[in-house]
Amino acid sequence: MRIGLIGAGKIGQLRARTLREHRETQLAAVYDLNAELATKAAAGSGAVVAKSLEAFFDVPLDAVVISTPVHVHDAACLTAFARGLHVLLEKPTSNTAAGAKKLVDAALAAKRAFGVGFNLRYYPAFRCVRETIQSGRIGKLDHLRVYGGHEGLPKFAHEWEYKAPISGGGAMWDVGIHMSDLARHYLGEISEVYGVATESVWNVPGSEDNALALFRSPAGVTAQYQATWTEWKGYGIFVEAYGDKGMVRGAYAPMSNLLIVQEKAGAPRTTTKLRYPWIQLREKCFSWQTTALQSFREELDDFLLLCKGRRDLVIADGYAGQRACEVAEAVRECSRTRAVVKLPVLGTMPA
Repeated sequence: MRIGLIGAGKIGQLRARTLREHRETQLAAVYDLNAELATKAAAGSGAVVAKSLEAFFDVPLDAVVISTPVHVHDAACLTAFARGLHVLLEKPTSNTAAGAKKLVDAALAAKRAFGVGFNLRYYPAFRCVRETIQSGRIGKLDHLRVYGGHEGLPKFAHEWEYKAPISGGGAMWDVGIHMSDLARHYLGEISEVYGVATESVWNVPGSEDNALALFRSPAGVTAQYQATWTEWKGYGIFVEAYGDKGMVRGAYAPMSNLLIVQEKAGAPRTTTKLRYPWIQLREKCFSWQTTALQSFREELDDFLLLCKGRRDLVIADGYAGQRACEVAEAVRECSRTRAVVKLPVLGTMPA
């Protein structure tokens, strides 16, 4: 499959590597405003280094990977769908929920595959949580806890990464967008949202530094959610799933799992811990990017299947990306109105 890459920054370079190395893909074109970065991403692949977005889309392609700042997602993505191309887009889908829906509508109209880069779904700790829930080992799912945070503004190199409206918002559109997606990934859907968002620490208008919320699925299962830019201990995320026969926790960084199971409530418990020492050693010797790179490889495998019409996959589709943006906006709406926001069931995008 001939795939073009738009955006050759830090994450784009990792995406380029997966495209260069995959046996079923050809990196055919690269475009970035920084020609030096584009040339680096294309190195050794024979890809065209386009001097403009127009020239990029003149290259024969089957699909594009878009790894740009979020405020330029919409234009590139809409052009790709208009050209009949499949799209794998970095998260968040857009900097507004309306923008995300517009992209989904374009994908549906073009009958093209639309994947969204929620790569945490592929991290072993979080795959373990989903597989444990599905296996029934913790019994009937009762509730979730999802948490993601870091120190906030010192982590960012550019204003577009954190400053609304170009960023979409604050912590909910940054690390929090992953957490709301994981919650939906485990619940099946998020149809009700109630929460509060605050800007009292970093004081960036429109960019919340903390958000706390409750999500509910159509089946009535609840998730407790927090996204924060005041995690002074440093970057950390975790998810916990509680059932009537136990619980499972997945966390990063470091990568780990905790599983506690019992035959019934109050019965003797069995505890299992997973530490993934090979991942911790690899990251210590090289960097966290090695883990991200592996997740991108697995995500690309799924994206190629998505393009062939498969839907029973781990990869997030356009509806998942749309719902994550809607959830972030819903929490801010709740913060203003103090009323529950109800969202329609989206499900999975059709083949």
